[in-house]
Amino acid sequence: MITIDGKQIKLQIWDTAGQEAFRSITRSYYRGAAGALLVYDITRRETFNHLTTWLEDARQHSNSNMVIMLIGNKSDLDARREVKKEEGEVFAREHGLVFMETSAKLATNVEEAFIDTAKEIYEKIQEGVFDITNEVRF
Repeated sequence: MITIDGKQIKLQIWDTAGQEAFRSITRSYYRGAAGALLVYDITRRETFNHLTTWLEDARQHSNSNMVIMLIGNKSDLDARREVKKEEGEVFAREHGLVFMETSAKLATNVEEAFIDTAKEIYEKIQEGVFDITNEVRF
């Protein structure tokens, strides 16, 4: 639960770990979802290289107004970095995504990633972009 504009917002979060085995299951989660976090490991280039596939899946199987944030995780391991921060920023800009780097280990920007995404979703609900009479998931 988080609070936005004095209102309690409940987030439902699914972590599929980007594994191919979860791909068909993940598609069902996109339906009705208002937001998604696409996370790659800055120390593993191949996770960044798979982003296009995951983004296409998200966009194909979700509401066109879904808020998507791109997250480069493990920012605490900068010495082992294989993906430059600028590459993440460019990918996000080219695809209309919000971008942030995080460190789950140090809890750097983790809460902020969820809060920022939830705020964008909340704004879209306020604007009438999402119908809240149906359950909106994140």
